[in-house]
Amino acid sequence: MVVCPNTHGMKQLTVYTMSNRMFITGCDKNCEWQLEWFLKNYRKHNNVPIAFCDFGVSTEMRLLALSLFDEVYQLPPQQYQGWFYKPRALMNAPCKEKIWIDTDIEVLGDISGAFDLIEDNKLAMVEDKPWTKRRGETWHNSGFVGVRGTPVILRDWVKECSTRAKQGDQEVLHAMLGNNAILREKYITTLPNKYNWLRIQLLDGQDSPNKLCMHWTGQKGNYVIEKKIYNDQ
Repeated sequence: MVVCPNTHGMKQLTVYTMSNRMFITGCDKNCEWQLEWFLKNYRKHNNVPIAFCDFGVSTEMRLLALSLFDEVYQLPPQQYQGWFYKPRALMNAPCKEKIWIDTDIEVLGDISGAFDLIEDNKLAMVEDKPWTKRRGETWHNSGFVGVRGTPVILRDWVKECSTRAKQGDQEVLHAMLGNNAILREKYITTLPNKYNWLRIQLLDGQDSPNKLCMHWTGQKGNYVIEKKIYNDQ
């Protein structure tokens, strides 16, 4: 167990020593009901260690997470929605290569190949095709994000999230980059769609037997997850 130094203006964090390559997920008490379902699907297909970042789960879930995940760490409380913890969780995870994955993603296969696609000084993300289509400009989805170390764009994303509390983390990142193709090329590595297939893509008639992550976004996605959990019992 180690203590991370206060390098980003945050309180010191007590965390567990991690390997050089890990997946990371996290949530608060509002989404903790998804955790066991999420991890069960992940473990079916993957053996890369996975860490849990506690954004404010219940005491019971905190204890359960300690037994289920390979590593557990915690961020200081902040007065924002749970999604704002995501960039901070990535930045503060003490491992070299890390991929964030949302708890409403159903892991369908081996996703470890995404690590080989991460590039220095960039965020590795999948294009959000439904938003790109509907908004007429390129968007990337923040449900699956890979980084090597702590690139400048990640640090800037963390900083901007703290000043744009009324927007989601994905919206904040898009506002930083806009529809500037040069900036996106500089700071984003576009991953194959199979690593983050979005629920709305199914509504748009887009599906693939090769998808590795099915992202059940939004409240309608929660209904799907609830049904899957019920059917697994």
